[in-house]
Amino acid sequence: MKIHKSTLNMLKNFSDINMSIDVKAGNLLRTVSVQKNILAEAEVETTFPQDFAIYEVNRFLGAVSLFEDPDFEFGEKSVKIGNDKYSLDYVYCDPSMIVTPPEKNITVPDPEVSFKLTQDTLSQLLKAGNVLGTPEIVVEGGSQPNDVIRLRAMDVNNDSSDTFHVNLTETSNATFRFVFKIENFKMVSTEDFDVEISSKGIARFSKNQLQYWIATESSSTYGG
Repeated sequence: MKIHKSTLNMLKNFSDINMSIDVKAGNLLRTVSVQKNILAEAEVETTFPQDFAIYEVNRFLGAVSLFEDPDFEFGEKSVKIGNDKYSLDYVYCDPSMIVTPPEKNITVPDPEVSFKLTQDTLSQLLKAGNVLGTPEIVVEGGSQPNDVIRLRAMDVNNDSSDTFHVNLTETSNATFRFVFKIENFKMVSTEDFDVEISSKGIARFSKNQLQYWIATESSSTYGG
Protein backbone atom coordinates (compact mmCIF):
# COMPACT_ATOMS: atom_id res chain seq x y z
CA MET A 1 0.00 0.00 0.00
CA LYS A 2 0.93 3.66 -0.27
CA ILE A 3 0.90 6.38 2.37
CA HIS A 4 -0.27 9.69 0.90
CA LYS A 5 2.14 12.60 1.09
CA SER A 6 -0.50 14.63 2.95
CA THR A 7 -0.65 11.89 5.61
CA LEU A 8 3.14 11.96 6.01
CA ASN A 9 2.94 15.76 6.34
CA MET A 10 0.32 15.38 9.08
CA LEU A 11 2.56 12.93 10.92
CA LYS A 12 5.33 15.53 10.69
CA ASN A 13 3.00 18.21 12.06
CA PHE A 14 1.88 15.97 14.92
CA SER A 15 5.51 15.21 15.82
CA ASP A 16 5.75 18.84 17.01
CA ILE A 17 3.19 17.90 19.68
CA ASN A 18 4.58 14.50 20.62
CA MET A 19 7.66 12.78 19.17
CA SER A 20 5.77 9.46 19.33
CA ILE A 21 2.42 8.32 17.96
CA ASP A 22 0.05 5.40 18.45
CA VAL A 23 -1.72 4.87 15.11
CA LYS A 24 -5.04 3.04 15.11
CA ALA A 25 -6.49 1.09 12.19
CA GLY A 26 -8.47 3.44 9.94
CA ASN A 27 -7.90 6.98 8.70
CA LEU A 28 -7.98 8.95 11.96
CA LEU A 29 -4.69 10.17 13.45
CA ARG A 30 -4.67 11.37 17.06
CA THR A 31 -1.92 12.58 19.36
CA VAL A 32 -1.45 14.29 22.70
CA SER A 33 1.45 16.23 24.18
CA VAL A 34 3.49 14.67 26.98
CA GLN A 35 2.11 17.38 29.32
CA LYS A 36 -1.40 16.45 28.08
CA ASN A 37 -2.26 20.12 27.45
CA ILE A 38 -2.57 19.73 23.65
CA LEU A 39 -4.68 17.15 21.84
CA ALA A 40 -4.89 16.87 18.05
CA GLU A 41 -6.99 14.84 15.65
CA ALA A 42 -7.07 14.63 11.85
CA GLU A 43 -8.87 12.54 9.25
CA VAL A 44 -6.26 11.66 6.62
CA GLU A 45 -6.31 10.28 3.09
CA THR A 46 -4.53 7.06 4.04
CA THR A 47 -6.45 4.22 5.68
CA PHE A 48 -4.11 2.18 7.86
CA PRO A 49 -4.84 -1.57 7.96
CA GLN A 50 -3.91 -2.12 11.62
CA ASP A 51 -2.77 -0.55 14.88
CA PHE A 52 0.92 0.26 15.32
CA ALA A 53 3.06 2.63 17.39
CA ILE A 54 6.11 4.66 16.36
CA TYR A 55 8.48 5.82 19.10
CA GLU A 56 10.21 8.56 17.07
CA VAL A 57 8.07 9.88 14.22
CA ASN A 58 10.80 12.02 12.66
CA ARG A 59 13.10 8.99 12.51
CA PHE A 60 10.33 7.02 10.81
CA LEU A 61 9.80 9.83 8.28
CA GLY A 62 13.55 9.91 7.69
CA ALA A 63 13.43 6.20 6.89
CA VAL A 64 10.57 6.81 4.46
CA SER A 65 12.56 9.58 2.76
CA LEU A 66 15.24 7.05 1.76
CA PHE A 67 12.86 5.91 -0.98
CA GLU A 68 10.95 7.60 -3.78
CA ASP A 69 7.25 6.74 -3.59
CA PRO A 70 7.78 3.57 -1.50
CA ASP A 71 5.33 0.78 -0.80
CA PHE A 72 4.38 -0.09 2.79
CA GLU A 73 3.67 -3.62 3.97
CA PHE A 74 2.43 -3.67 7.57
CA GLY A 75 3.32 -6.76 9.57
CA GLU A 76 2.75 -7.84 13.16
CA LYS A 77 5.93 -6.29 14.59
CA SER A 78 7.24 -4.04 11.81
CA VAL A 79 6.41 -2.30 8.54
CA LYS A 80 8.37 -3.08 5.39
CA ILE A 81 9.17 0.12 3.48
CA GLY A 82 10.68 0.14 0.00
CA ASN A 83 10.45 -1.05 -3.58
CA ASP A 84 11.47 -4.07 -5.66
CA LYS A 85 15.19 -3.32 -5.22
CA TYR A 86 15.61 -1.71 -1.79
CA SER A 87 13.64 -2.13 1.42
CA LEU A 88 13.90 -1.81 5.19
CA ASP A 89 11.97 -3.23 8.11
CA TYR A 90 10.97 -0.50 10.57
CA VAL A 91 10.11 -2.00 13.97
CA TYR A 92 7.12 -0.73 15.96
CA CYS A 93 7.38 0.24 19.61
CA ASP A 94 5.21 -0.94 22.48
CA PRO A 95 2.35 1.58 22.96
CA SER A 96 2.94 1.40 26.72
CA MET A 97 6.28 3.18 26.15
CA ILE A 98 4.65 6.38 24.87
CA VAL A 99 2.06 8.94 25.95
CA THR A 100 -1.18 8.24 24.09
CA PRO A 101 -4.39 10.31 23.80
CA PRO A 102 -7.56 9.48 25.73
CA GLU A 103 -10.10 7.28 23.98
CA LYS A 104 -12.67 10.07 23.84
CA ASN A 105 -12.17 13.57 22.50
CA ILE A 106 -12.39 16.65 24.67
CA THR A 107 -15.58 18.64 24.29
CA VAL A 108 -15.46 22.41 24.66
CA PRO A 109 -18.25 23.14 27.17
CA ASP A 110 -20.33 26.19 26.19
CA PRO A 111 -17.57 28.22 24.49
CA GLU A 112 -17.98 31.90 25.41
CA VAL A 113 -15.62 33.31 22.77
CA SER A 114 -15.28 32.42 19.09
CA PHE A 115 -13.40 33.97 16.18
CA LYS A 116 -11.53 33.20 12.96
CA LEU A 117 -7.75 32.96 13.32
CA THR A 118 -6.04 33.31 9.96
CA GLN A 119 -2.66 31.87 9.12
CA ASP A 120 -1.37 35.40 8.42
CA THR A 121 -2.51 36.73 11.81
CA LEU A 122 -0.97 33.86 13.75
CA SER A 123 2.22 34.06 11.69
CA GLN A 124 2.55 37.74 12.63
CA LEU A 125 1.94 36.96 16.31
CA LEU A 126 4.53 34.20 16.35
CA LYS A 127 7.04 36.35 14.49
CA ALA A 128 6.51 39.20 16.94
CA GLY A 129 6.80 36.85 19.89
CA ASN A 130 10.09 35.55 18.54
CA VAL A 131 11.49 39.06 17.97
CA LEU A 132 10.30 40.42 21.32
CA GLY A 133 10.96 37.25 23.31
CA THR A 134 7.41 37.16 24.69
CA PRO A 135 6.27 33.78 26.08
CA GLU A 136 2.48 34.11 25.83
CA ILE A 137 -0.36 34.82 23.42
CA VAL A 138 -3.35 36.48 25.11
CA VAL A 139 -6.93 36.71 23.82
CA GLU A 140 -8.75 39.68 25.39
CA GLY A 141 -12.05 41.50 25.22
CA GLY A 142 -14.54 43.51 27.22
CA SER A 143 -13.15 46.97 27.86
CA GLN A 144 -16.43 48.35 26.44
CA PRO A 145 -19.72 47.01 24.96
CA ASN A 146 -19.29 45.28 21.58
CA ASP A 147 -15.55 45.60 21.99
CA VAL A 148 -13.36 43.97 19.35
CA ILE A 149 -11.53 40.82 20.37
CA ARG A 150 -7.80 41.49 20.67
CA LEU A 151 -4.81 39.19 20.42
CA ARG A 152 -1.49 40.04 22.04
CA ALA A 153 2.00 38.57 22.02
CA MET A 154 3.28 39.52 25.47
CA ASP A 155 4.78 38.53 28.81
CA VAL A 156 1.88 38.38 31.27
CA ASN A 157 4.27 38.39 34.24
CA ASN A 158 6.11 41.55 33.22
CA ASP A 159 4.11 44.79 33.01
CA SER A 160 7.05 46.59 31.41
CA SER A 161 7.52 44.07 28.58
CA ASP A 162 6.96 44.94 24.92
CA THR A 163 3.58 43.88 23.51
CA PHE A 164 2.41 43.18 19.95
CA HIS A 165 -1.32 43.86 19.32
CA VAL A 166 -3.83 42.50 16.80
CA ASN A 167 -7.43 43.74 16.58
CA LEU A 168 -9.84 41.19 15.10
CA THR A 169 -13.11 41.99 13.33
CA GLU A 170 -15.17 39.88 15.76
CA THR A 171 -16.65 41.58 18.83
CA SER A 172 -17.76 40.48 22.31
CA ASN A 173 -19.71 41.95 25.23
CA ALA A 174 -17.92 39.68 27.72
CA THR A 175 -14.83 40.59 29.73
CA PHE A 176 -12.13 37.97 29.41
CA ARG A 177 -8.41 37.32 29.24
CA PHE A 178 -7.37 33.89 28.02
CA VAL A 179 -3.66 33.13 28.23
CA PHE A 180 -1.79 30.54 26.14
CA LYS A 181 1.86 29.54 25.98
CA ILE A 182 3.15 30.77 22.63
CA GLU A 183 4.90 27.47 21.86
CA ASN A 184 1.53 25.72 21.92
CA PHE A 185 0.49 27.69 18.83
CA LYS A 186 3.40 26.80 16.56
CA MET A 187 1.81 23.65 15.15
CA VAL A 188 -1.40 25.48 14.13
CA SER A 189 0.35 28.19 12.10
CA THR A 190 -0.16 26.57 8.68
CA GLU A 191 -3.95 26.95 8.34
CA ASP A 192 -6.87 29.30 8.96
CA PHE A 193 -8.84 28.05 11.98
CA ASP A 194 -12.20 28.59 13.63
CA VAL A 195 -11.45 29.09 17.32
CA GLU A 196 -13.77 28.44 20.28
CA ILE A 197 -12.63 29.17 23.84
CA SER A 198 -14.34 28.08 27.04
CA SER A 199 -13.84 29.60 30.47
CA LYS A 200 -13.54 25.99 31.67
CA GLY A 201 -9.92 26.08 30.48
CA ILE A 202 -9.91 24.70 26.95
CA ALA A 203 -9.85 26.07 23.39
CA ARG A 204 -10.73 24.25 20.17
CA PHE A 205 -9.10 25.07 16.82
CA SER A 206 -10.88 23.46 13.87
CA LYS A 207 -10.56 23.39 10.09
CA ASN A 208 -12.37 20.76 8.03
CA GLN A 209 -11.05 17.38 9.22
CA LEU A 210 -8.32 18.82 11.48
CA GLN A 211 -8.82 19.76 15.13
CA TYR A 212 -6.62 20.87 18.01
CA TRP A 213 -7.59 21.28 21.65
CA ILE A 214 -5.25 23.54 23.64
CA ALA A 215 -5.47 24.23 27.37
CA THR A 216 -5.53 27.82 28.63
CA GLU A 217 -3.13 28.84 31.39
CA SER A 218 -4.25 29.13 35.02
CA SER A 219 -3.86 32.94 34.89
CA SER A 220 -6.78 33.18 32.43
CA THR A 221 -9.89 35.04 33.59
CA TYR A 222 -13.50 35.33 32.42
CA GLY A 223 -15.95 37.86 33.81
CA GLY A 224 -18.97 37.18 31.59
